[in-house]
Amino acid sequence: MVNAVPLSWVLIVAAGLFSIGLFGALSRRNTVGILMGVELMLNAVNINLLAFWRYLQPADATGLVFALIVITVAAAEAAVGLAMVIAIYRTRLTINADEVDTLKG
Repeated sequence: MVNAVPLSWVLIVAAGLFSIGLFGALSRRNTVGILMGVELMLNAVNINLLAFWRYLQPADATGLVFALIVITVAAAEAAVGLAMVIAIYRTRLTINADEVDTLKG
């Protein structure tokens, strides 16, 4: 079986996507933007998992299982994160991460 795209190209795309997500998570003040950056980083991890699974062990399903676990964790993280953003907005009327830095009520 011939692979159409070399592994290095897929890893470069995943590294670029991870870098964009990291920059978005670290440079945003809006908590929704931070969550979107984290989601981009998790998608880059999924691309890496599937690329290595495809090129190294196509008969073994370990890479697919790990990718499904990461997708499940990403969905749970998005749900919990958005619920926290809504709860913070209801109490403080802002979603700016700089203004929501204390834990006391």
